[in-house]
Amino acid sequence: MISDDVQKEFNDKFGYDSSRVFFSPGRINLIGEYTDFNGGHVFPCAISMGIYAAYGERKDNTIRMFSGNVPDAGIVEISLDNLAYNKADSWTNYPKGMMVQIIEHGYKIGHGFDLAVYGNLPDAAGLSSSAAIELLTGEIINDVFSLGISELDLVKYGQLVENKYIGVNSGIMDQFAIGMGKKDQAVLLDTNTLDYDYVPVEMGDRVIVIMNTKKHRELADSKYNERRAQCEEALKRLQVGLPIKSLGDLTESEFDENSYLINDDVLIRRARHAVFENQRTLQAKDALVNNDLKTFGKLINASHVSLHYDFEVTGKELDTLAETAWKQPGVVGARMTGAGFGGCAIAIVDRDKVDAFTKNVGDVYEKEIGHPAEFYIAEISDGPKEIK
Repeated sequence: MISDDVQKEFNDKFGYDSSRVFFSPGRINLIGEYTDFNGGHVFPCAISMGIYAAYGERKDNTIRMFSGNVPDAGIVEISLDNLAYNKADSWTNYPKGMMVQIIEHGYKIGHGFDLAVYGNLPDAAGLSSSAAIELLTGEIINDVFSLGISELDLVKYGQLVENKYIGVNSGIMDQFAIGMGKKDQAVLLDTNTLDYDYVPVEMGDRVIVIMNTKKHRELADSKYNERRAQCEEALKRLQVGLPIKSLGDLTESEFDENSYLINDDVLIRRARHAVFENQRTLQAKDALVNNDLKTFGKLINASHVSLHYDFEVTGKELDTLAETAWKQPGVVGARMTGAGFGGCAIAIVDRDKVDAFTKNVGDVYEKEIGHPAEFYIAEISDGPKEIK
């Protein structure tokens, strides 16, 4: 088990046994992509793949961290007295950023600690490893120091880490999906109000297959911020004639009737995706509640098409996976998930067809792209927790 491996790693690196082990999940988004910063709805869930951490207490202000996923970085040593962002500190900037937020919100981290982490989330695959490590750090510090911070506040701190500390202008979905995750349930989140509903995900004899392009994408370096700026400009132009606060306020017909206000082909397409995707997400929730997986699958497919044509964030790798998946027997629907530009796609597949599915899609992908994809079955999981 990975929890045993991370404890062994801790002992190897720090020379004593860890006292506690924690876990934080990754996430997938079933539908509702690039709606979170547009005042729309998202529909994510936490997954059983994630990041484990072994913890040991120190008496001084030193923090030592080691990741089995980034062994070349070695043991990164920092001090509670200096938590400033430092590019040389590699992956540990995410835990550091979380500590900064906790301290800035008036809480005290009383002493240093040693931490060994290891995750089975593929690196830079769009399953939110950065949010997972943020919420993992928050869970550990909140628990160890008995701070009493609410899970929702930890979620908000995680977003602040991305926005203010790392410099990625991202929405709150990733942290929310992980922090508020519940086994076998997705979260329909209104990103305007942070109102949310849990929706049981009952797939029957079907499973969610994650398809990894193995094309790395770094969110900070992608066109994420550009897409956000385009949506903001489209909104500004629509607001000249409409009393709206976000693109998520609009129905499809209201957008169609007023898109002339935008007066720019690219901006119209970007905004159209945000508006229509929000409506698809609400329809997807209804489909799941009504156990209508056929409609749910069609909405997932339509989401990918919109992300390809209107938002232009898919790319050859993700398109090859999704479009090949659509042609396979036993597939309800498939789409890219996450920020795109590489990373992962998901497919809902009949359980007894999974082996044939992965072989067929994998063969086409390797022929078209030149390297193999990876496939995983995702269980829907609880949020961050201590492993007893």
